[in-house]
Amino acid sequence: MTITEFIRETAARFETAELFYGHGTDNADDEAVYLIYGSLGLDYAAGQETINRELTNRELALLEERVERRIEERIPVAYLVNEAWFCGLPFFSDPRALIPRSPIAELIANGFQPLLEQAPDSILDMCTGSGCIGIACAVAFPNAQVDLVDISEDCLALARENIGRHGASERVSAVQSDLFENLQRKYDLIVANPPYVSGEEIAELPAEYLHEPRLGLESAEQGLQIPLRILQQAADYLDDDGLLIMEVGYSWEQLQSRLADVPLLWLEFESGGDGVMAITASELVKFREMLI
Repeated sequence: MTITEFIRETAARFETAELFYGHGTDNADDEAVYLIYGSLGLDYAAGQETINRELTNRELALLEERVERRIEERIPVAYLVNEAWFCGLPFFSDPRALIPRSPIAELIANGFQPLLEQAPDSILDMCTGSGCIGIACAVAFPNAQVDLVDISEDCLALARENIGRHGASERVSAVQSDLFENLQRKYDLIVANPPYVSGEEIAELPAEYLHEPRLGLESAEQGLQIPLRILQQAADYLDDDGLLIMEVGYSWEQLQSRLADVPLLWLEFESGGDGVMAITASELVKFREMLI
């Protein structure tokens, strides 16, 4: 069987299995390509000569095992191939951290314009997980120093592997901290993708999400406890003209309702996605008493 034939067969099996796609793809065809190319270490720009070649028996056995696990156990492809892509960059991915995905990638690709007047010299990636947001920021802003912060040492171990993968150790540091607890400096830009899913909502998530660490998903108070803590404390860790960008996903309506008098700027994305807000350091100071 050729690679092309196996992709076609796998996509058909995925369609029949009614999988959920939410970790880098949104359809069976792309999911099949992701699993097969990732498993075989193929370049996604590979030409016809490559994808029309015959699979070896060893390759077929490996692919069949992973296809079965994707279908039967609902394991996300990123965990099966140990790689996910974010902002055009590859990252190691395994169950120590959430699989990279966020509309914030579009902001990074655009240099956070027009939200930032100038390139930031210091960036904090709060609740970093695999480190994808902070490392992508370091690539986008080659003069910036970046701190990756997480409460989980497992996440930070994975983030350090990704720092090494991208040769960023001179400018990117991983810091264990319960939000801002162990931080001593201020930043031009804080980017946060914290847990924002309520316990009730987790119980209703597709099986694929339940392979990810619950610590990276769940927040009390209908998903708002951790985002609110970040909003309450961020001003103390931002420069006077600094900016906070935070994703709260589908909890954005609850947050907007709770903070109706706070000027949260909800961002729009050309490539899809919502639930990402921006607020300046001066606004965080001005409205501090309302951030409860």
